Amino acid sequence: MDPNTFPTKGNLMLAKNSLALSRQGYELMDKKRNILIRELMDLIEQATDIQKEIDETFTSAYLALQKANIQMGIHEVEALSLNVPVETSITIKRRSVMGTEIPKVEYDRKELRPAYGFFGTKISLDQACERFQKVKELTIRLAQIETSAYRLAYNIKKTQKRANALQNITIPRFEALVKNIQDSLEEKEREEFTRLKVIKRMKQRNK
Repeated sequence: MDPNTFPTKGNLMLAKNSLALSRQGYELMDKKRNILIRELMDLIEQATDIQKEIDETFTSAYLALQKANIQMGIHEVEALSLNVPVETSITIKRRSVMGTEIPKVEYDRKELRPAYGFFGTKISLDQACERFQKVKELTIRLAQIETSAYRLAYNIKKTQKRANALQNITIPRFEALVKNIQDSLEEKEREEFTRLKVIKRMKQRNK
């Protein structure tokens, strides 16, 4: 048997302190969960808007690319695409939201400069490059938002489990322990009071 459950005043104080801490912990978990949910809802709304913009931009970009392929020839466009530099300026940092680390993507957004000469090329190729550049920027933002949303959702689930454990297991257990110890101490006090009254009557009789 756990000695902390023995009906003593010291154990009653310990049980009350543990109950108070459990309730405080539940309130903090509940606040944390609500903040994370609000943050997640905001990210989901952003992701929906960006995804829609990406779809529209992709469509217009492919139409421009298709037009460039027709006007210049697929092989010529493919050869020119090999000159496009690989994106190397992306860096990923982190920020914390209620203990949840979410990514913060930064990259060097430079003015678009074609990696090909203007001689022999068409404006449709310029339009395709411009629109795919925008798709790249939107995709970077979407990747950041979706990764953040995933991590927030995972942490919300963990926080919910902890809050449920406190609410449904820990707090009721300490409430029951406090009640049991209080009931036992009160019963002891009544027994002691009754015993003292009996002793007092016996002393009075013996006088």
